[in-house]
Amino acid sequence: MKDVIIIRYGEIILKGLNKKFFEDKLAKHIRHALVDLGKPKVYKEHSRIYVDVDDYNPQEIIDRVKRVFGVVSISPAKRFPVDMEEIKKVVIQEIREKVEKYGVKTFKIESKRADKKFPMKSPEISREIGGFVLQNIEEISVDVHRPDISVHVEVRSDTAFVHSEKIEGFGGLPLETNGKALLLLSGGIDSPVAGWLVGKRGVEIEAIHFHSYPFTSERAKEKVMDLAKIVASYCGEFKIYSINLLPIQKEINEKCPEEEMTILSRRFMMKIAEKIALKFECDALVTGESIGQVASQTVKSLHVTNAAVNIPVFRPLIAMDKVDIIELAKKIGTYETSILPFEDCCTVFLPKHPVTKPKLEKILYSEELLDVEELIESAIDEMEVINTLEI
Repeated sequence: MKDVIIIRYGEIILKGLNKKFFEDKLAKHIRHALVDLGKPKVYKEHSRIYVDVDDYNPQEIIDRVKRVFGVVSISPAKRFPVDMEEIKKVVIQEIREKVEKYGVKTFKIESKRADKKFPMKSPEISREIGGFVLQNIEEISVDVHRPDISVHVEVRSDTAFVHSEKIEGFGGLPLETNGKALLLLSGGIDSPVAGWLVGKRGVEIEAIHFHSYPFTSERAKEKVMDLAKIVASYCGEFKIYSINLLPIQKEINEKCPEEEMTILSRRFMMKIAEKIALKFECDALVTGESIGQVASQTVKSLHVTNAAVNIPVFRPLIAMDKVDIIELAKKIGTYETSILPFEDCCTVFLPKHPVTKPKLEKILYSEELLDVEELIESAIDEMEVINTLEI
């Protein structure tokens, strides 16, 4: 008998001739998540992925695997040669452990016979095992509708599995299956969630962060690095391109209408991000914008912002309420860091009445008052590159 972790996936099953490619990527990222534990055995069988527990800590394996994109659910299980009497013994052991640990009172047996040569059909397996449990554990009864514990029995050609827990993963697609994008990462709630959501669709991410040092503090920068590290725990290590926007903001403040500061700054961020993205082979930009949340996120403002670049801009939060974004931030562990009270570059030279319905022709006219290309090149020349592994 062997302790194993069963790992299930979802969308990958629908990938047809490309299924193996997606499975291999998922297995690769599971191995990577576990590598520093000592390389437990990870392998594919029966349209699933398994990890042999051996002498490793099963909870440590589960905690790491459930953060891997593509994983739908996880079950710690017993694996052993098919034998009905052995299955009964293992089920009894499983239920007794749960009775002692959690005080369960009711149970249900759910069986799946994948091997059609096995002499008993799935309902027959469940009935026989259920009767055996009732004969051997007095303090428990059957409840097929709302049991305290559901014990799953799987019978395959040469192997049986027994498990009673199903731990949810985040689903999605494995990283490295859908290209690469550059995330505009701030210290707020939204952008880390946006990066996480795009990563969940199999997109590798890198990040660009804009600051206004010394108007913004080193602690504000550290906050963003902390957020990057959390995102990297799901999306894998990535680089952060840190850009000082202050010289550009000073030029805008000196030469352009005050109410256009926010939208002009945003367009500069997008232009710089596009240049960095193309240089480092990113196919799109990712932002945490949501319609109407702030002045730069009205539909007209987003139109003017989009006009600054030619590559796709992904906005996974675009129609989400702030409450929903906050709930997701809490779920993935970025919220508590995001709400730390440190300023970001968007608060520098913040106009009292920012334009909410900008006209592209007026914004383009204001940009003509600036040496746009020189400002962009100077900002990139002073860029700092940080790897999340170094944080």
